[in-house]
Amino acid sequence: MHVGVIRSDPGEPIERRLATIATGIRAVIDAHGPSVVAVERVFSQHNRQSVMGTAQASGIALLIAGERGLRAATHTPTEVKAAVTGYGAADKRQVQAMIARILQLDDVPQPADAADALALALCHAWRSGSASVPAGGAPTPAQRAWADAERLARR
Repeated sequence: MHVGVIRSDPGEPIERRLATIATGIRAVIDAHGPSVVAVERVFSQHNRQSVMGTAQASGIALLIAGERGLRAATHTPTEVKAAVTGYGAADKRQVQAMIARILQLDDVPQPADAADALALALCHAWRSGSASVPAGGAPTPAQRAWADAERLARR
């Protein structure tokens, strides 16, 4: 339906950057009326600045979901990569290529953050069971890998 990337000016104070992100998220929710918001779950990484930025943006999205009465879900980057590529340590190019393949796009989504957002949405849909098998009746390799991993985790 829609994919986009909300950008804020790195030179702006943090409160203005977060307000820009919040305004963008609210606009997308108003325009498309989702029933759930899925965001990246922050976990310990080596780059503390990256973790803080992700945590702040995720917090804004979760807050807005709560304000709007929407369900919210979080998924780690490893979960997302495993869901769409079958490999939790896939690089950005692999994720972009699989997103283009799964969604039958002519080109990989740009910027890379757009592919990440689509991967997060697919991961959530597949994990929650709300995604159907694609046309043709057979699950994709990534869906099969995810189902296999889920079965193994239950043992």
